[in-house]
Amino acid sequence: MCLICGWIYDEEMGDPDHGVAPGTPWNAVPLNWTCPECGARKEDFEMVQI
Repeated sequence: MCLICGWIYDEEMGDPDHGVAPGTPWNAVPLNWTCPECGARKEDFEMVQI
């Protein structure tokens, strides 16, 4: 989950609009990827239990 805006990355959906294919596990998301909602960096995300 993004600590800045609360957006949650879903591994099943990925982020295809920003180059992350559906099914991509979080640890395989590139370090230069940014939150599609607010532009926060990957390091600004924290794992949460859903």
